[in-house]
Amino acid sequence: MTETSTSLQARKKPVYVSLLALLFVCLMLDYVPVCAPYVGWATPPVALFLGLAFALMCGQAYPKFNKKMSKYLLQYSVVGLGFGMNLHASLASGKEGMEFTIISVIGTLLIGWFIGRKCLKVDRNTSYLISSGTAICGGSAIAAVGPVLKAKDEEMSVALGTIFILNAIALFIFPVIGHWLQMGQHEFGTWAAIAIHDTSSVVGAGAAYGEEALQVATTIKLTRALWIIPLAIVTSFIFKSKGKKMYMPWFILFFVLAMVFNTYVLGRTETGAQVGAFINDFARKMLTITLFFIGASLSRDVLKAVGVRPLVQGVLLWIAISVATLAYIYWG
Repeated sequence: MTETSTSLQARKKPVYVSLLALLFVCLMLDYVPVCAPYVGWATPPVALFLGLAFALMCGQAYPKFNKKMSKYLLQYSVVGLGFGMNLHASLASGKEGMEFTIISVIGTLLIGWFIGRKCLKVDRNTSYLISSGTAICGGSAIAAVGPVLKAKDEEMSVALGTIFILNAIALFIFPVIGHWLQMGQHEFGTWAAIAIHDTSSVVGAGAAYGEEALQVATTIKLTRALWIIPLAIVTSFIFKSKGKKMYMPWFILFFVLAMVFNTYVLGRTETGAQVGAFINDFARKMLTITLFFIGASLSRDVLKAVGVRPLVQGVLLWIAISVATLAYIYWG
């Protein structure tokens, strides 16, 4: 361990607060016309990179605070995004991706079972959790299915760690691949919503690609997230678990209500439309801060706990769903 690394770890809490304050101030200065040109660097990918760099160099500073903020701020941000979306346009986008969503959810679970259990011999619970997280919405699906499955803490940690690592990678590489393939906004939004695990990374990748991509990706991803409910119910029957509390993603309902309110109330007047646009823009800035929290949650201990086989399962499953989604977009 170098002297610089030791010094940073000793000062990790002041460094953490300084980075978070810098990011927040720069995002707020974007509302000041004179300052806006100088703070354009505060984007979702940069926020995630800052969080990752901090966690790997300094370790975790406030793990409980970080975990709570990343969870709730993400949910509030997603609800805020609803104020910038039109219900009719969103329903059209969600309906278009519904057929493949159903096929891909079931297909991902089956392929994940085959790769994890038959090929790599990953333990039953961890393999099922990784497959569930890949099929629907990452950590939220794992959080919902884990109690029903009676998964142990270490199994939950390994599954969440695997999904989290791949989420971080996806946020960086998906926009690059999208531009390389010259994908349109709608095409990229559909691809990101189905092929990226967590809602946070889907929204982050969509925001990095463009406004339309963000709206399409958010709508399809949240439609896909509703599969948490039937998945948890089916899991309870398959593994015969009873009396366990099921996690319900209530923020999805509030996202839909925000969209309805924006379409039928705020959208009727110019002032209302401006209010909706402001809430949407502020939510996107809070999403950027959320990605810093998410990046700062990754530690060396998580990387060590994941191990090789669960990570290989996650990568192979991720590649399979990414390629299948691209094939559907171009030739479906």
